[in-house]
Amino acid sequence: MQFLHAMLRVTDRDASLRFFALLGLEERRRRDYPAGRFTLIYLAAPGDEAEVELTHNWPPEGGRGEDYDGGRNFGHLAFRVDDIFATCARLRDGGVTINRPPRDGHMAFVRTPDGISIELLQKGEHLAPAEPWTSMPNSGEW
Repeated sequence: MQFLHAMLRVTDRDASLRFFALLGLEERRRRDYPAGRFTLIYLAAPGDEAEVELTHNWPPEGGRGEDYDGGRNFGHLAFRVDDIFATCARLRDGGVTINRPPRDGHMAFVRTPDGISIELLQKGEHLAPAEPWTSMPNSGEW
């Protein structure tokens, strides 16, 4: 398994970018999602593979951005795994709830006992969809 990134929701994208630049992180890539009204920006320290993903949700036209209280600005940790189906089966067998099953052979979400989201991403190509994952319903929000 390889640690990939930690996701933080930010209300002021420019202030956040200045902060992380002062910390020594550099922007690696950025992508806007107009249909979802958000931007993802990935930052990392030079020479480091692990990233910080900043998620900036666009405010409604003429409105303010969202306020995040109670730790809602922390999103998730992400890990790349060699076999997403085997990893999810091991977690399920250990009593972990699979909040978003790996139906697509690429991505799943689980939660820690304290409710922190963990994103699992398949290393390399997506695996072909397989049972029981293709018929498994989501167990909750992720």
